[in-house]
Amino acid sequence: MISREKRAAASAAASPYAHLTYQHRLNFYDEPPRYNITLDEFESCAIDRLRILSEIESCLARNRSPEDMKTVIDAQCRKFLPLDANTASKLVDVDAQRKRDHLGHFVLRLAFCRSEELRRRFVKSETMLFRIRYELADQNEVNQFLESKKFAWEKASNGELQSLKSELIAVHPRLPWPENGSPPAYYKVNWTSVPDLVAQRKVLLRLGKAYVPATEQESIVLQEFQERIESNLDRTAKALPRLDEDDRILPILGHLADGLLAGIPMDSSFAVTEGDGVTITADMIEDLSRKHFPLCMRNLHDNLRKDKHLKHAGRLQYTLFLKGFGLTLDEAIVFWRKSYRGGKVKDDDFNKEYKYNIRHSYGQEGKRADYPPMNCARIITSQQPSAQESHGCPFKHFSIENLDTALLTKYGSCGMNSSALPEINKYVKDGHYHVACTRVYEITHNIRKGEGLGGGESVTHPNLY
Repeated sequence: MISREKRAAASAAASPYAHLTYQHRLNFYDEPPRYNITLDEFESCAIDRLRILSEIESCLARNRSPEDMKTVIDAQCRKFLPLDANTASKLVDVDAQRKRDHLGHFVLRLAFCRSEELRRRFVKSETMLFRIRYELADQNEVNQFLESKKFAWEKASNGELQSLKSELIAVHPRLPWPENGSPPAYYKVNWTSVPDLVAQRKVLLRLGKAYVPATEQESIVLQEFQERIESNLDRTAKALPRLDEDDRILPILGHLADGLLAGIPMDSSFAVTEGDGVTITADMIEDLSRKHFPLCMRNLHDNLRKDKHLKHAGRLQYTLFLKGFGLTLDEAIVFWRKSYRGGKVKDDDFNKEYKYNIRHSYGQEGKRADYPPMNCARIITSQQPSAQESHGCPFKHFSIENLDTALLTKYGSCGMNSSALPEINKYVKDGHYHVACTRVYEITHNIRKGEGLGGGESVTHPNLY
């Protein structure tokens, strides 16, 4: 008798893709990575994947149609996490692509196994990502992947199907049954493996088994994927305490978990612009703020105008935003000098209390670091502002009543009206602050619902608004 190992080796040798470490684009992530990587690779692979999962959450929160979601996520995957077929050009390193996909999944599994809420959201997003990839894959590719797995289901025999013909036809009246010849293909699985099909009465139940037509095979595969991810997450959670003393990895995992809880990827990079060829001056900020600033920055700007002052956290958040907006250091100094106390601050006092911090934010003082503008995740997860402070995210930190008032007051002239508030409030109550912000952008810029910043992309950074 030939051993299982020899059969597997013979099968691999017969495959034209036997040289690949990852022979399939689809992956159940049953085996963890077993190779050395750098911390940069550890984090970058996870962030790229987190971008995709966060966009999936955004699409689900916005009730995008399955086809729209598939289009948006496929575009995001091609941009951040491409996975080409085995038949791709020889110029494409498909193994390297699949390694990043594999590694990113396991890093996020470490980050999101630590609470029930994180696990639930991770499983939901990962299952949707697998579903989209499954539906976009070539059927031959899908069949090869499924053949490589050992699933706990069996194909029903023709005799068995014939004996149940009338009952199966009653459940699936549109499935063709030839008068002569083999009946349509069905699989027998435990009914607990297809709860969605059972709930929709799309399967015949007999003696604890569900008879699933081949046309509904996707549901079995997705349920199998979800159950394996859930089981593996539980095991990962039990092993996580062993990392408690690793001060290199734990901060990264916490950083990533904050990103998912905030609903957006923890990507702090943003290229400081020069106004797309237009020189931004201090005198232009007032007009630009009325329509083109997100609510967090509009709130800071209006409070600065009203109080002639901002607390330190607000000044830092707003200064870095204006820097990313294209305001030069010289113009920033002009702007803040005119803004503080109505421009009545003495030069010596301004230089002593404020100018150094402005120059520091622009990397011209202290350790001369090039500080990037704050992204939404950092703003959302920052310390709760006090009554005298204006920083943070209004969608998270404002009460619903204050949020509604702010939206109507600040964006009423840009198309915002009370009929849009219930939808925005629902996103806020569900914790999807970035989706609420994206919807405000669509309304105030007269953009079709679902388009976001273009192609369905959500607001993940104030400077992208």
